[in-house]
Amino acid sequence: MRIPPLARLALLLALLAAAAGSLLLWSPQRLLSQEFTSGSRELWAAPVFVAVFAFGTLAFFPKPVLNAAAGALFGIIQGLSLAVAGTTLGAVLAFSLGRGLGRDALQPLLKKILAALDRRLTDQGFRSVLLLRLVPGIPFQAVNFAAAFSGVRLGPFTAATTLGVLPGTAAYVIAGASASSPTSPAFLISTTVMAAITVLTFVSLRRSRRAFVTASPG
Repeated sequence: MRIPPLARLALLLALLAAAAGSLLLWSPQRLLSQEFTSGSRELWAAPVFVAVFAFGTLAFFPKPVLNAAAGALFGIIQGLSLAVAGTTLGAVLAFSLGRGLGRDALQPLLKKILAALDRRLTDQGFRSVLLLRLVPGIPFQAVNFAAAFSGVRLGPFTAATTLGVLPGTAAYVIAGASASSPTSPAFLISTTVMAAITVLTFVSLRRSRRAFVTASPG
């Protein structure tokens, strides 16, 4: 028996709430710090880290913290590859849940309210998702579900996510890997990039708020 769209949307919201609520019982950062040691090379270490990272992003755990943990535990090269893999897997999980459970209920509403965004995401999926990943201040999960509720195909979404998260992820991974040497060029450059991302995010949020206030009636 086919589940009605609104029931599937309710299930999606329940799953996301349960994932976020589970953080009251466990912390990805604490789990990683307890179970992994710097330089771990066990066969299980990399896939388990990616799985914890992916579920952490699905549960709305701060991704920069996970990125820094990747650098601290695995170094720059392996840490960056694992962080990008975990980020991409988490995005694909959110996309798949949104596409399977929420799209049918929300797409008619999106077409009325956000017609231009829906059309752009559908017609220029890879380019649009890539730009949304690169622009500071846009929430990671918001892009996942906006893409899922639109007509973006999974392949372009995954490829654009992998490329788009590289710059920001690299900055936090390098900072985590070089945190023990706060005067090193790698740490100073990565923290400068993170500060720039923070400033750009703040400016973007202020502009968005100003545009919203200006557009509001009265």
